[in-house]
Amino acid sequence: MPFRSHAALAAAILPAVIEAARVILSTRRSGLVVDRKTDDSPVTEADRRAEQILTQALHAIHPAIPVVGEETVSAGAAPAIGDTFFLLDPLDGTRDYAAGRDDFTINIGLVDGGHPVFGLIYAPARHDLFVTNAPGKAVTARFDPESAAPALAELNLTALQVRSNPSPELSALISRREAGPEFDGRLAALGVTHRIVASSALKFGLLARGDGDIYPRFGPTCEWDTAAGQAIVEASGGTVTALDGTPLVYGKVAEKFLNGPFVARARRPARSV
Repeated sequence: MPFRSHAALAAAILPAVIEAARVILSTRRSGLVVDRKTDDSPVTEADRRAEQILTQALHAIHPAIPVVGEETVSAGAAPAIGDTFFLLDPLDGTRDYAAGRDDFTINIGLVDGGHPVFGLIYAPARHDLFVTNAPGKAVTARFDPESAAPALAELNLTALQVRSNPSPELSALISRREAGPEFDGRLAALGVTHRIVASSALKFGLLARGDGDIYPRFGPTCEWDTAAGQAIVEASGGTVTALDGTPLVYGKVAEKFLNGPFVARARRPARSV
C-alpha cells in the first residue's frame, strides 16, 4: 500500500529536527573535536547527539519501523530491517561543517519496498527545508532554527518543481572535492557546461528547487546520503538512477548500505557515461 502519511510524519518529526539543528549549530560555536571513523571519515559529537535525538523521535512516532542511522551503522550496531525502514544521516557534510562552511544537512528518508517514499532535508545554517508532503509532492520553506520553532503548518511552504530546460547545455550541481580530467570528461559527456558547487544532500534540494539541471555522483555514497534526496527530487518531477539508468537499490545490508555511482536529473535523460 503506498505511503500517504507524508505531512503527518513531517509535522511530527520537525520539532526533533529543530532540536538537532540547534545542537549542531551550538556545538560548532563551542569548539569542535573531530574524530575519525574506521573508514577515515570525520565524525563529531554533534553527529552523535543529533542522531540520538532524531532516532528517539522516529522511534516514538513509528515504534515498529527500524531506524538505520549512519553513526549507529559505523559503530557496528545496525538494526535488523525489513521492507520498511528509516535512513538517517544526522549531519551530512561533516567535513564542511567542521571547516566552518554552511552546506551541511540533516537527512531523513523512509524506504518502503526498496524505494524511498518520504524525504526530509534541512540545512540548519542556510535555513532551507525540503520535504515531501504528499505522494508526488514536495515543498520548501526557510526558517532559522535558533530564532523560531515553527510547526509545519506555520511555515510558508512553496511547491518544489524541477527545472524544465530544453537547452543541451546543462548546469550540474557538484561537490567542491570533485575535480580532475576524468571528472571533467564525464561532465562533458553528460552535456554539462556550467557548474554549481555545493555539498551534502543539499544538492538534491537545489535540484528539486530548479537551481540546476543535473547532479551526477561518480564516487561512492551511502543509502542515508541519498534516500531523502531521491524522494524529494522524484516528488518534484525529477529522477534518480544509477548511471546506467537502473534503479538505486536500498537495504543493502551485506554491502553496509553502500551505493554505487548515480545521477539525479531534472526530467532530461542522461547520456551514457
